[in-house]
Amino acid sequence: MDIQKGAVMTGKVTGITKFGAFVQLAPGKSGLVYISEIANTFVSNVADFVSVGQEVQVKVLSIDEQGRINLSIKQAQPRPEPHPKQPRPASPRPAPQFTPEPYAAVPPEGPVDAAFEDKLKRFMKDSEGKISDAMRKSERGSNRRRR
Repeated sequence: MDIQKGAVMTGKVTGITKFGAFVQLAPGKSGLVYISEIANTFVSNVADFVSVGQEVQVKVLSIDEQGRINLSIKQAQPRPEPHPKQPRPASPRPAPQFTPEPYAAVPPEGPVDAAFEDKLKRFMKDSEGKISDAMRKSERGSNRRRR
């Protein structure tokens, strides 16, 4: 029996592994169907889809220099029809309409507001104090755990 790339043949499953199934095509000629080529769905366990001794249709994907034959069960079968997309149901309430506000005027260049500068300095001082307190507390806690 002549085995060529692209041929669809019938074979018998002779062994199952975690990564695929071995299929005998002719006496002395067998190939491997990788787990990704077993079915059109996710396959976590090969034994859920094929069993030893089962007759399967396979397509010859390739034959390498060492004579190893790569097979596919899913490519030997007709492609399943894709499920038609269901239209989304209409929303019971209308989507809110966004109306952008006009851009605020850019303040003129000139002296910076002194009150703002004071608030910013006070904020920076407070946040530095809070950060240093948090650092001291975390250092104390880590020293206790080390003892």
